[in-house]
Amino acid sequence: MAKRLTLAAAALTFAAIGLAPVLTMVARTFYVDGEFSLTAYQALLAAGQQLTLLMGHSVVLSASVTMLAIVVGAPLGVLLGRTDLPWRGVFTMLLTLPLLVPPYVMAVAWFAVLGRLSTPATAQFLSSTFFGLYGCIGALFTAFMPVVMLLTIAYAGTVNPRLEQAGLLMARWPTVLRRVTLPLIAPAILFAAVLVFLLTLGEVGVPTFLRYPVYPVEILTQFAAFYDFSAATAAAIPMLLVTLLILALEIRMLHGPGLELSAATLVASNAPIRLGRWRLPLLGLVVAWTLVTVAAPLAALVIQSSSLSVVADALARASDSILRSVIFAMTGATLLTALGFFCGYLVHHRALPFWRSVDALALFLFTLPGAVIGIGLISLWNRPATNAIYATPAIIILGYLAQYAVLPMRMTAAILQQSPPSLERAAQLCGASWFMTLRYVVAPLAKRGLIAAWIIAYVFCLRDLGITMVVYPPGADTLPVRILTLMANGAPSLIAALCVILIVATLAPLGAAALWQRRAGLS
Repeated sequence: MAKRLTLAAAALTFAAIGLAPVLTMVARTFYVDGEFSLTAYQALLAAGQQLTLLMGHSVVLSASVTMLAIVVGAPLGVLLGRTDLPWRGVFTMLLTLPLLVPPYVMAVAWFAVLGRLSTPATAQFLSSTFFGLYGCIGALFTAFMPVVMLLTIAYAGTVNPRLEQAGLLMARWPTVLRRVTLPLIAPAILFAAVLVFLLTLGEVGVPTFLRYPVYPVEILTQFAAFYDFSAATAAAIPMLLVTLLILALEIRMLHGPGLELSAATLVASNAPIRLGRWRLPLLGLVVAWTLVTVAAPLAALVIQSSSLSVVADALARASDSILRSVIFAMTGATLLTALGFFCGYLVHHRALPFWRSVDALALFLFTLPGAVIGIGLISLWNRPATNAIYATPAIIILGYLAQYAVLPMRMTAAILQQSPPSLERAAQLCGASWFMTLRYVVAPLAKRGLIAAWIIAYVFCLRDLGITMVVYPPGADTLPVRILTLMANGAPSLIAALCVILIVATLAPLGAAALWQRRAGLS
């Protein structure tokens, strides 16, 4: 009974945090001054031509980024996940770095690179090409390509090795990859494409910096610039519907045996693909790609901010935001890990009939644009009785819990999948309660995974922009929000220094975890 009550309480808490704001936002679009009205939708239809153009821009941008991410990310995932390429782990970590920071950091980094290369003859090229659609595609492709790459690596390692070995009896590896491996992991690649499309669709930082008009920026403008909450709420509904439609298609098309990871497949041993004479040429291509897309932009940021006076100015302007960002991210990561553990336990054990709804809700909220979730939080909590939440940083933490719960939830479910269920049953046969079993059996076995879940949650909370920019109370802005605010009139060197500080704050727990793991392995 304690198990079912606890898991039900966790699921209901998550629904109250994530689903209630969205439903409240939708309901408020039909009421004006307490009376039923369609005024908001009439205004939305009146601006239909402009909004349709902006939505078209968003779709074109998202489709372009998604296509490039698949074309590059899937082959990279196979190369880094299944072959004998040297230093695969190092390249995987380096190519994942852009995913760990806000996407606009990569836009600033690319601007720093092009600025150092620019001459009077190329200044016109920068203004007409980089600041616009092509610059947004490049920055967001660099930021979100690792999603496809990482999922390809993860699922390529779970293909039944017997199927590949059978294929090798009749053909060589290129044919086996094309005919056996890639078709088996195609659902995972398509799922990654859905994630990239929706994450790009809701992005506001890069289009704002590169001055490319897209639909989410219009929502943010209605709310933050014009203070028109009714128009912003109504404009958020199409984004909500698009996200629901795409996820519904994903559930219909992709949920099947191809995406099911069992404990057996997770421990399967797949022999690496021998590259032979292609080993050095492919290594050169990966090195060049890493240098161009990751090392060069980040190095340009560091060089542009290398002056001590610039760093001192950045710390003087944003030290309070840095401290708030770290505190908010640590708080959010801790609560997310706790909530994600219980919800992940529910999903893994399917302990309650509505376990699939909890998993689907978490994925929906993760792919929903942060600005839409932020407007939903304001719709729910902007009342005199709840001012203690709405007017404090607690509203930011609730936004983190709503949007990023899927990360620790899915990670917990994967961790528990690798733990023998017989251990829990043995503890229960010995008379241990469910809470004692969690404390002395499940939690110790899942400790490393829970630490990894905390770090991932911390990274995403720290890099958040969409939610925080909409809901943060006066005087409680975070570093990503402060950077975006200063982009309008701040010096490029100052912006670069703040981006470097944000990168350091993001990578610090990753370095600490790696050091801890190394010492634990040596002890």
